[in-house]
Amino acid sequence: MLNKILPCTMLLLSAILSQAATAKPSGQRFEVSFPKEMSAAPLDGHVLLLISNNDTKEPRFQISFMTAESQQVFGIDVDALAPGAPAIIDASTLGYPAESLNDVPAGDYWVQAVLNLYETFHLANGRTLKLPPDKGEGQHWAVKPGNLYSKPVKMHLDPKSGLTVRISLTEKMPSVADNPKGVDSLLGWSGANEDHSIVDNKWVKHVRIQSDLLTKFWGRPTYLGAVVLLPDGWDEHPDAHYPLIVEQDHFARDLPGVVAFRTQPPAENLKGGELRAAKNAYKLYQDWTAGRLPRVIVLTIQHATPYFDDSYAVNSENVGPYGDAITQELIPNVEKQFRGIGQGWARAVYGGSTGGWESLASQVFYPDFYNGAWVFCPDVVDFRAYMTMNLYDDKNAFWIESPYARVPRPSVREPDGLLLSTMEQMNRYELVQGTHSRSGEQLDTWQAVFSTVGDDGYPKPIFNKRTGEIDHEVAKYWKEHYDLSAIMQRDWKTLGPKLAGKLHLYVGEADTFYLDRAVHLLKDFLESTTDPYYHGTFDFGVRKPHCYPGEFDPAVGLNQHYWPEMVKHMEQTAPAGADLKSWKY
Repeated sequence: MLNKILPCTMLLLSAILSQAATAKPSGQRFEVSFPKEMSAAPLDGHVLLLISNNDTKEPRFQISFMTAESQQVFGIDVDALAPGAPAIIDASTLGYPAESLNDVPAGDYWVQAVLNLYETFHLANGRTLKLPPDKGEGQHWAVKPGNLYSKPVKMHLDPKSGLTVRISLTEKMPSVADNPKGVDSLLGWSGANEDHSIVDNKWVKHVRIQSDLLTKFWGRPTYLGAVVLLPDGWDEHPDAHYPLIVEQDHFARDLPGVVAFRTQPPAENLKGGELRAAKNAYKLYQDWTAGRLPRVIVLTIQHATPYFDDSYAVNSENVGPYGDAITQELIPNVEKQFRGIGQGWARAVYGGSTGGWESLASQVFYPDFYNGAWVFCPDVVDFRAYMTMNLYDDKNAFWIESPYARVPRPSVREPDGLLLSTMEQMNRYELVQGTHSRSGEQLDTWQAVFSTVGDDGYPKPIFNKRTGEIDHEVAKYWKEHYDLSAIMQRDWKTLGPKLAGKLHLYVGEADTFYLDRAVHLLKDFLESTTDPYYHGTFDFGVRKPHCYPGEFDPAVGLNQHYWPEMVKHMEQTAPAGADLKSWKY
């Protein structure tokens, strides 16, 4: 709680109110700057002004794509902002949920500002870009190490007042190494380890390698990470070699929630979601060490980029050759280090949401490298149903239009169909946090991964984020390179024999982001296949939201249900002479 914030008149270093000098007030205005003590050199980045009507959390932790739940944010780019020089936010600055400062009702608020710092990247292809580097936190500007911010200040705001509010960025966000527990708890991460310690033990290992492919692309040392769960008895059976299961997910500093693994029972003070997560993590440890699960290596990947907490595990003109880096550098390194079998028949991949799309894409783009994809609530797999629009036929991403009216396209819903946000609102939420696909949010990262390079060197927009007008030339590029359904339809003659029996998809019929629409289109195609028939499965959960994990017994556990299924498929499809024994003990 921020219940000890002093009145703004006593925090002169954080905010000073002064009457506008002009005879006629032109609305409220904010001037955000940083002192030379924070940086003697000019800084590039994106200034965010945050306004909250409550102090349950700092304003920087209260911004959400769920429009009705979000507090207010305004944002502007700054280039070479000098110490003491103000970044101006006024009625003309774009905001979310309210578009303008003039739309914020008069009242008492907690106000804060953040400078999300950009660095200059000199890419190997000659492009020079200003981007927010990942600093080990997984691309979250609200906690990114090195970012500057102000302490929240309570003040009275009135769009008719004509006041100028001056805010000084006197604080710097700590590094993950200096304050790992603070970063985790501020982000709301919970699960296996309530102390948030990141350490190796007998079963869990952390790997980090410099990628030659990515270093060449980005023009600076670039790394891939992995968190590895080793089978019980790994160290006692040096002659055993193991199958590999890859779990695709968002960035996590340790094993993510779905594969969280803890060796101690939950603490007595845990409640609610934290307690359930800790119980699941402890049960996985118990089953893992009791021999109730197959002896396999489980791997989750850390591959945050300047655009998102995750690369989407494919090769991209804007993001780099992550697909090749993962399959040619990271996974072979892990298999060599930890005695993986290292053959395609002995690898499976699974994940949900972003990880669901990545699982399917990994199997489609690297069909011989993996032997099965278990795909849960995937991001858009057919761009004819890009959430609630058809990128190829529709003209506008925000509006369903007729000669006489237009209806806003929805973007977020409750399982019962209640609308929570629209496409226009969701895009403005992102644009306020960063231009040129730099918000670190969902639609921007799809654009960064799927688009070709624009004339300005940044990802070419699929549609105008203010008007919604779709660029169908960009859509054609997306279809050719990343529309997984279209690619399978185009290449089924050669892909089909390599994918048959390997595809298993699960999605809720009431997916929060309307992602079930694209899965239905993919199912329509795959069910029509011949020579070969796809021989996969689809599971649609009635009135189930994002992320639907398929039907399984919660008392058993998701991993405990699906990992044996994956291994059984490997064994049934293993080539003659394959190692089916050394890892069974």
